[in-house]
Parts: sequence; structure tokens; C-alpha cells
Amino acid sequence: MLSFLKNHPFAVEAFFESSLVLTFAVSKEQLQNYIPTCLQLDTFQDKWAFIAVAMVQTKNLRPKGFPEFLGNDFFLIGYRIFVRYTNNTGKNLRGLYILKSETDKMKMEFFGNIFTHYNYTTTDIKQIDIQNTKEIFSTKSSFKIIIDKSDEPVSLPEHSLFTDWKEARRFAGPLPFTFTYNEETKEVLIIEGVRKNWRPSPVKVIDYTFNFLDTLALEKPVLANAFIIENIPYYWKKGKKELWK
Repeated sequence: MLSFLKNHPFAVEAFFESSLVLTFAVSKEQLQNYIPTCLQLDTFQDKWAFIAVAMVQTKNLRPKGFPEFLGNDFFLIGYRIFVRYTNNTGKNLRGLYILKSETDKMKMEFFGNIFTHYNYTTTDIKQIDIQNTKEIFSTKSSFKIIIDKSDEPVSLPEHSLFTDWKEARRFAGPLPFTFTYNEETKEVLIIEGVRKNWRPSPVKVIDYTFNFLDTLALEKPVLANAFIIENIPYYWKKGKKELWK
């Protein structure tokens, strides 16, 4: 009866203390069955499709317009596919399709699953800073990433298919839109994110493992890029629905 609440019925804002995104490339055929028919894969050279792991430390997340003291701090993790959608006016939108969402607090899981379709689950998150490295890991979700925090110049990942960071930046999340599709009603839900001064910095990944990616049984995923941004205000507009033609 209250399913309409899941359609992002109000705008939400937060402060991103940090957003670390790793993007993996696979052949486009491997991801085609993971997205609904209304979406198209956002590809590179018409061969590669991309799945990203985003780890975001939010501060004061709350309905837009509410005072900061009513907000909450959450760590959010999203596994997302880069996609495109042509809306009813013919505009081609670049965005993301979410496969899985995690958070470090039950409160975010509870309210996130009331007001979104992202299917949050709660997991353990640990962060360790040692000299010039940062480690983020979860025992329950079985993932780990270690990045280099030094000021040394960063090269592209060893097997990246991009020729330089400028090219790689085109496939660095988050993208402007996120999409959800209701197969029964044939409705597409469009959520637009708004940010300012979004200047991702390349980051060196020392080591990583993500059990969820392993469960997808992807063949030879390649770490294509990794970017981080810090201290950015961000908000999501109220969701918009339209029938898919």
C-alpha cells in the first residue's frame, strides 16, 4: 500500500567527507543480463562495460532543507553498472543501475529501504589509517581495499584499458543519474544527483578483494580506474517517474 514511498518522495542532502570509487571493466556481454530492458550499457569502444564499487562516508544525511543536527552519519557502499537511458523527450541520460547497497548502520538500512529501491543491508565496516595507506574492510561482506594516500604521482592501474586519466575520468562515478525500473508497471524511476566542485583525484590501489563481484562470476574483470573526492556537499532530487515506451 505504501510502495510509493520507495520512489524517493523527497530530496535528500548530505556532506561527502570522502567518496572512493573503483571502476572495473568487463566485456559488455557479461553485464547485459544484469540490467533491465529499458537501459543500455554505457560502453567504451563498443566493447567494454563497467561496474563500479563506491564507498562513501556521509555526514548529516537528511531530507533536504532540514537542519544539519537532524542528519545522520553513514558509511555507504554501492555496486553499480554504468548505463544510459533515453527518456520520453529523447534525451540520452548517463547514469547508474544499482545491483547492491550496504551501510554500516541499521538505521540507514531501515529508512533506506522505506524510501528507496536500493535494498540496503547492514554490514561491518572498519577503516584503518597507517602512515601513507588507508584500509577499508568488512568481515561480514568479505571485502578489502588498501589505497596509497601519499602525494606521489599516480599511474593508471596496470591493466587499465584507458590511455590516460582524462579518458578514464569519463567513467568515474557517481554519474548524474540513477535509475530503477518497475517491470510490472513499466515505469522508470529517475533520481538526479547534484554536486558542486566535483574534482575526483586519481588514487593508487595497492590491494583489493570484493566477494560480491566474485558472486557475479565475471570473467577477467579489469580495474580500469580509481578516484577519490573529499569534502563535497551533495544532494539527490526527488525521484521522477515516467512510462517506458
